[in-house]
Amino acid sequence: MSRARVISVANQKGGVGKTTTTVNLATALAAVGKRVLIMDLDPQGNASTGLGIERSNRNVGTYDVIFAEVRVENAAIETPVPNLWVVTSSQDLSGAEIELVGAEQREYRLRMALAHSALNYDYVLIDCPPALGLLTLNALVASDAVMVPLQCEFYALEGLSHLIRTIERVKRAFNPGLDIHGVVLTMFDKRNNLSDMVAADVRGFFGEKVYDTVIPRNVKVSEAPSHGKPVLIYDLRCPGSQAYIHLASEVLKREKKRLIA
Repeated sequence: MSRARVISVANQKGGVGKTTTTVNLATALAAVGKRVLIMDLDPQGNASTGLGIERSNRNVGTYDVIFAEVRVENAAIETPVPNLWVVTSSQDLSGAEIELVGAEQREYRLRMALAHSALNYDYVLIDCPPALGLLTLNALVASDAVMVPLQCEFYALEGLSHLIRTIERVKRAFNPGLDIHGVVLTMFDKRNNLSDMVAADVRGFFGEKVYDTVIPRNVKVSEAPSHGKPVLIYDLRCPGSQAYIHLASEVLKREKKRLIA
């Protein structure tokens, strides 16, 4: 069995669509037969909520994987989506940043946990918190690649260079194999010239690293989490669902190219 590909979905800016992208990309990959695990590393637990996992069912989660040496396969629970599992977040994760400061091999805790677990998945997607702290550092050190959701608004470009520098530092110091899988433009509003300008700037800077697929602003995407469903389950035909299906196709094409190269 080949090793699972681990991809972090990261951006230190909040509200750019990290969790939405994680949940719906995972659902789209699962829909084409890939076995996918989401690791909810955000103390807010929005990925767990968006998959319909009640808080009362989040007894064992990412905190236990990092600190209590619980194996990933024992923490993962099935979601209502076939081929999709999740290791949930819990309130215990809120104190993880402080606990990690004094922990041995603090940058490698998640990487070691994944290495010591039977990952019977094709993809592990890590939903990172909106900060470049020790939880995100653990995710980057444990990952093969990073996907960066970027909101099509002016302030979204600020801080992106900081994230890129962080990824480069992680690559040099901890994880030489880490790569940027791609940048996905989110919350694109075709009625707004600024969205086009931001998209053009990002494509000018990152070139082919930017996915062709753009995730539009779409009310169905916003509504779906309140129903505990990925938007692909909530409304398959809406523009947001179709965009995530196209994004999954692009991700798989890049993965295929990587294997051939």
